[in-house]
This record gives sequence, structure tokens and C-alpha cells, in this order.
Amino acid sequence: MITLTKTAVRALVVAGAMAVTSVGAMASGEGGHKYEKQDWTFSGPFGKFDKAQLQRGFQIYREVCSSCHSLDYIAFRNLGQEGALGYTDDEVKAIAADYDIEDGPDSEGDMFTRPGKPFDHFPSPFPNVEAAAAANGGKAPPDLSLIAKARAASVGPDVGVEVFNDILRMIWHPVTAYQEYGPDYIYALLTSYEETPEELEETVGDKYYNPAFGSGVAIGMAPPLSDELVDYTDGTPMTTEQYAKDVTSFLMWAAEPKLEERKRVGVNALIFLVVFSFLMFFTKRKLWSKVKH
Repeated sequence: MITLTKTAVRALVVAGAMAVTSVGAMASGEGGHKYEKQDWTFSGPFGKFDKAQLQRGFQIYREVCSSCHSLDYIAFRNLGQEGALGYTDDEVKAIAADYDIEDGPDSEGDMFTRPGKPFDHFPSPFPNVEAAAAANGGKAPPDLSLIAKARAASVGPDVGVEVFNDILRMIWHPVTAYQEYGPDYIYALLTSYEETPEELEETVGDKYYNPAFGSGVAIGMAPPLSDELVDYTDGTPMTTEQYAKDVTSFLMWAAEPKLEERKRVGVNALIFLVVFSFLMFFTKRKLWSKVKH
């Protein structure tokens, strides 16, 4: 029994060491690109979203990103839920009413448009994928609902480490995944547009040079942000970097709307396990204290 326990401990230590190594390696994205780790309010086991920042990020999405990118998995009512952007029910209704939603058919079999309601999802800027691709050089812009998670990276590429990660992930996701990798990538992408070097002009062609782009250096999306592009009314600096950070935080919320709740449950579960372990230890000592070994 003692040997088995020692073996299990060694396995956990090795898996943990491999996981840490993988986290260090994750600073490098696809193609060897380097992404600087940013300071996010939602980082760590006790991290939370900054409601004001989420609202600014939503403003960036509405005024800049929504002309090309959909947000299919988010309903207007999600904006006012606990752990979300902090909007009241009336504010959510007002936001939804600003959108035209296709509905129907009516009694005559025709489709019609109406003001949005809280239960509606954000409408796509294009009627279908083919139309989106035709309007954007042959490739449809990706939906942004889960983009922050799509670019996230779990620690440990090896199967053995993944099994270890899966067990811990059931208890506490942040322990087993570098969840800020996705936001770091998005922020880097939005702030890394540069003039195309002469030696890469043929490679980039009619696209845009962005050394942070995960699939190479040539990206079809034009630089979406620039200084003073969107008016902030709360005194927040209107810079490209601030815009990028705000909209990235919003996209992280869109991908993880239950992040705060999940972390709260995870912390409570760990506290319970610690207390339970002590109770079981002292119970065991009490039950076996008079038994000779």
C-alpha cells in the first residue's frame, strides 16, 4: 500500500512538472509566434470580470466588429445575467430593440422583421456563410462567440498528462489550463499590425502583415482598431491598446459567461475537500487508535 501511494505521488509530481513545462512553452503560438502574457482581471482562481471593461468591449464589438463578425451563441438576455456586463432588464430590452430580427412566417407565409427582444440572439451581419465569404475575399469571418476558447491551450500535449489534466479539470479548470492564452492571442493579433517588410511583400500580397497571426504573417482582415476610433464617455484612454484589451475581455466573457461562477464553485469544492480530508483523517485515528498494529 505504501509503495502504491509513493508511486501515485511520483506520477502526480511528474505530470505536474510536465504541465508546468507545457505552460511555459505555451507562450509560443502556432508558427512560433510569441504572445506576451497580459494582466487580465479574470486571471487566477479568484479573478473576476471588470463590468465597466466588458461594457466598453461590447461597445467596440457593436461599433467595429459586428459589421463582419457574428456572435451566434450569445442572446441579448445574457448581457444582464449574473457575472455578465451588469446591464439592467430595461437596458437589455433597449439594446435588443436596436436590432432588426427576421421572424416568421406570418399568417400569409411571409417572413418579416421586428425589433429584437431579450430572448433573441445577436443577428449575423450576413444572411449565410456563402454571402459572408463572397463579401470578404472568399473566406467568411469567424464567429466570435467562442473565439477566446478556440485559441486557448490546455497544458500537456502528451496523452498521460491529458488524463491527469482531465481529472483536475473536473475539480478546478484554471489549474489545468492556461485560460488566458486565448485572450493573449487576440490582444496580440489586434495590436501587432505592421508595415510589410520588403522581403515578405510577395508572401503577404494583397493581405495585411501581422506577425502575431497564428496561421502565418498574412491576414485578410484589415487593422480593425486605431486611436480615437470609438468614443468612450468614462474617461478611459481611447487608444488601440485599450480598445484591444476591452474587446478581448468582452470576447472572453462571451466564451466563458459562467467563469466567475465556475471559479467560485471550484474554490468552494477545494475548501470542502480539504476540510473533508481532515475529518476523515481524525476519524480514522479515532476508530483505529485502540487497535494494535
